[in-house]
Amino acid sequence: MQDNIMKAYGPVPSRRLGRSLGVNNIPPKICTYSCVYCQLGRTTGMGSERSSFYEPEAILETVEAKIAKAEKANESIDYITFVPDGEPTMDIKLGREIDLLKTCGYKIAVITNSSLLGREDVRNELGKADWVSLKLDSLRHDVWRRCNRPHRALRLDAILEGMLEFSKMYNGILVTETMLVKDLNDGEEPIREIAGFLAKLQPAKAYVSVPTRPPAEKWAKQPREEAVSRAYQIISNVIDQAECLIGYEGDAFASTGNVEEDLLSVTAVHPMREEAVRALLARTRGDWSIISKLIARGRLIEIEYEGKRFYARRLRPIEGA
Repeated sequence: MQDNIMKAYGPVPSRRLGRSLGVNNIPPKICTYSCVYCQLGRTTGMGSERSSFYEPEAILETVEAKIAKAEKANESIDYITFVPDGEPTMDIKLGREIDLLKTCGYKIAVITNSSLLGREDVRNELGKADWVSLKLDSLRHDVWRRCNRPHRALRLDAILEGMLEFSKMYNGILVTETMLVKDLNDGEEPIREIAGFLAKLQPAKAYVSVPTRPPAEKWAKQPREEAVSRAYQIISNVIDQAECLIGYEGDAFASTGNVEEDLLSVTAVHPMREEAVRALLARTRGDWSIISKLIARGRLIEIEYEGKRFYARRLRPIEGA
């Protein structure tokens, strides 16, 4: 056991989950993948089999202590979230831990890379959670290998089938996340393939993400804004709720009373059609000069897609603007 490493943290603001208290049930960095974009660096403990790491009662004790401190400080908690230093489903005691943590009175979320969804025991244990996020970066075997760098024992077809099986039996909130890497999986056809799979999976929401922190590999770059917007549009055509996660956690959709900040908050998550932007300006008594200024300052980008004009928050503001 490495109880000195196991920890809970937060609660922290999360666009997806509100106020989230994180649970780290995996020692660093034990994972089934070694994704090129991982903010924790390359995987040092590669594996494909489940194992026992911490005693569930020890995890419960740590989480209870965090909850007590949060409640004393009047900090709200919306979810207790398994988002560890590795892949949470590698923990063979995950199901027991979810059962114990539910006694704390908060909803349970798990963020997984989906790699072990081909296993029935993993699907059953994840089914205990109230909210589950599944990763899906590519349906192409060669791209999956290059992007996620999976353990050699894993099979993409088994993972995809497991995801579909899980979606059929799961009664909680199911979401997906697709991380886009420049010139790797951000092309139009690969995204259309992902969208086709999501149409079968039918998650409650599909997230489109980009690397926002230093990745495991320096060459894993953020896509161009046009690629992100295109992915969003393609996926939103098959999923009612699609959303971009491009690194502005904490202020998305915040009501500031400042039209510029409100506009940037919305476009950080949802590229907005010109009509929607004009409607927002009308409601706030603003005019188009605000948009022109944001574009000139490098805060906003104008994108043409399928005959429509969209506006999205620029991922990297122009230096000195």
